[in-house]
Amino acid sequence: MLEEYVGLLVIFVIGVLLVSAMLAVHLLLGPRRHFDAKQEPFECGEKQLVSPRRRYAVKFYMVAILFVIFDVEAIFFYPWGAVFTELGWYGYVAMLVFTVPLAVGLTYEWMKGGLEW
Repeated sequence: MLEEYVGLLVIFVIGVLLVSAMLAVHLLLGPRRHFDAKQEPFECGEKQLVSPRRRYAVKFYMVAILFVIFDVEAIFFYPWGAVFTELGWYGYVAMLVFTVPLAVGLTYEWMKGGLEW
């Protein structure tokens, strides 16, 4: 039974050896110049304006969660639409059970002002 995993183990060992070799070569041959500008945080070629440890507004997380929810919903709508006629009323009710809580959540979010920037 364990013979099936020998190939996986070989690939893992090769990966660890390769990464270790690359790190060793970098430590041995890489430059060792230290200066103040190199130690500053770098973000897209711009100087840092605010601390990265500051708190973000909750609405950023809410928008991200809504994006994920409705992205997944769209993924389920495409195959459902492709076989809509074959599923009949069962498919319609099943998708209604799936969609109504999402619509209620979107309405609640909209009424609370979570979609306003």
